[in-house]
Amino acid sequence: MELVDDGKESSNSVNEIEATNSPLISGLPDDISLMCLARVPRKYHSVLKYWKLIDGLPPQISKRKGIGFEALGNKLFLLGGCNGFQDSTNEVYSYDASSNRWVEATSLSTARCYFACEVLDEKLYAIGGIVSNASDLHSWDTFDPLTNCWISNRDPNIVSDIEDSVVVDGKIYIRCCRYPVTPHIYAAVYEPSSCKWQHADTDMVLGWRGPAVVVDGTLFVLDQSLGTRLMMWHKERREWTSVGKLSPLLTRPPCRLVAVGKSIFIVGKGLSTVIVDVGDLGNEDKVILGSSIPRLLSDFDVVSCKCLSI
Repeated sequence: MELVDDGKESSNSVNEIEATNSPLISGLPDDISLMCLARVPRKYHSVLKYWKLIDGLPPQISKRKGIGFEALGNKLFLLGGCNGFQDSTNEVYSYDASSNRWVEATSLSTARCYFACEVLDEKLYAIGGIVSNASDLHSWDTFDPLTNCWISNRDPNIVSDIEDSVVVDGKIYIRCCRYPVTPHIYAAVYEPSSCKWQHADTDMVLGWRGPAVVVDGTLFVLDQSLGTRLMMWHKERREWTSVGKLSPLLTRPPCRLVAVGKSIFIVGKGLSTVIVDVGDLGNEDKVILGSSIPRLLSDFDVVSCKCLSI
């Protein structure tokens, strides 16, 4: 019996040693395996396949509402906003993804709250919104990272109640809030070559009834009036078509959109996320299939989504 027990103990010890010495990648020395793993692109890291919080958000802006949110270069920008009944602020903070650090950036020319924020030609735009001075109602600010300065401009086509914005074909489009007393939808387009705003295409504006995103120059809108349906704008045919419906089991409106490559991320309450590949749409008006990311335990609404590459 003792000899049998010794054999079992010896066998277990050998198995433990073999398990400890098993290579990271079968057939390769560990030093070479580590070099291979270190070169795997970040997008394939399994640790990135879930939502996580960014630490170090400046406490003075954690309670603000109506903040502008945009990505420029390898930085995220949080702009303006207001806190309760206090006036709008012109403060700007930036997050450097490479150093994982928040810093205070150059202030806006005009204090703003609930405004549109876009990037065009490597410049940051802060458009409309609630402002402190009546003279700034029809204004927008432009930030040039090369000079680190904001420049203020004015145009009568800019209004304060902006609900959404998007960049299409090298132009900025803004869609204004829709009220029961004024059922029509107002939208304006900015032409950078002339530095002027004008009324947007009526046919396009009529179908812009939700959050929008652009993939390869094509405008997509998520219509959330009756369920969640992804719509696509055909500029040659000047009409909207339905790409497909999203399962109510996966989407939790109100949702926001963000594009990463040829995929559209539809992010709803609690960061419940559905990912749709629009690179090969096939037939129109079908039920859309895609992958999903589980939501967080919290049930907060998503204000805005932006894509940042480092």
